Amino acid sequence: MESAARTQAARDRVPRIDPYGFERPEDFDYAAYEEFFSAYLVVLTRRAIKWSKLLKGGGGVQKSMTVKRYIRKGIPLEHRARVWMGVSGAQAQMDQNPGYYQRLLEGERDDRLEEAIRTDMNRTFPDNVKFRKGADPCLQRTLYNVLLAYGHHNRDVGYCQGMNFVAGYLILMTDSEEESFWLLDALVGSILPDYYSPSMLGLKTDQEVLGELVRTRLPAVAALMDRHGVPWTLVVSRWFLCLFVDVLPVETVLRIWDCLFSEGSKVIFRVALTLIKRHQSFILEASSFTDVCEKFREITKGSFVTECHTFMQKIFSEPGRLSAARIARLRERCRARLLARG
Repeated sequence: MESAARTQAARDRVPRIDPYGFERPEDFDYAAYEEFFSAYLVVLTRRAIKWSKLLKGGGGVQKSMTVKRYIRKGIPLEHRARVWMGVSGAQAQMDQNPGYYQRLLEGERDDRLEEAIRTDMNRTFPDNVKFRKGADPCLQRTLYNVLLAYGHHNRDVGYCQGMNFVAGYLILMTDSEEESFWLLDALVGSILPDYYSPSMLGLKTDQEVLGELVRTRLPAVAALMDRHGVPWTLVVSRWFLCLFVDVLPVETVLRIWDCLFSEGSKVIFRVALTLIKRHQSFILEASSFTDVCEKFREITKGSFVTECHTFMQKIFSEPGRLSAARIARLRERCRARLLARG
């Protein structure tokens, strides 16, 4: 009775819709969230004071060891867009190309591109009140514009499913079409090369790389996957393609993206390895193909991923050293293997 009363009290205090416009699911643990967030609020306040001092003066944000350290500990929401723009190079690109975004929107039309984007509009965040047609303003139009401009800008990619969720998060964070466009370009064109190309070779390569990393660091899990014939693409493709959007809680995704813009794509491997390592014994209980897939869905839920500050500390400690050189070598080997398969 006491537990139920505490949960109801928390439900009354925690809004049904989160600060980003997402409706909390029916099974949302209000009591656990309130307990986490009351402690996290102290961290956020402390970080906000430090960031305000660091960013005093209003100039651009440049990469440095101090900035990297600050980013790993979390960027306050009010500074997030500015920091992402600075450390990713998106701000420099926007400054060097004034008016370019608008020209893309006003340029030559591509009916196939427009239809592909339009098809995904209602599928993008149906649980977010800001993306519903009745919203004022409705972010569907903003999302459409960003994806259309990007399709014109990068014709080799055009539009690929998954980009809508990534662009949607960027719009929620920046509240700016043009900044969202340039951040999307930083991700698709630089940080995640070939993830969204028609062949998706970069995405497939990185899923194979994760498999290799698991094989050397968590061999029992790799053996389980082999035994039940579960391909990595089946259990982690959404993790990589949507950058954990709609997989992990919003605050956790944003903390991951803070580091992704700053440190590059190896952050994705750190997150994936941490999830798998932390839940290794649970995963190893799987007794069938279907069971393995279900275990991988389950490990993206619960307090471990909700408590984003602790989670981010874990991704930089639990997987151990993960050098850029090692990732590059693994990518080269896995890409060659994929190309040989045809």
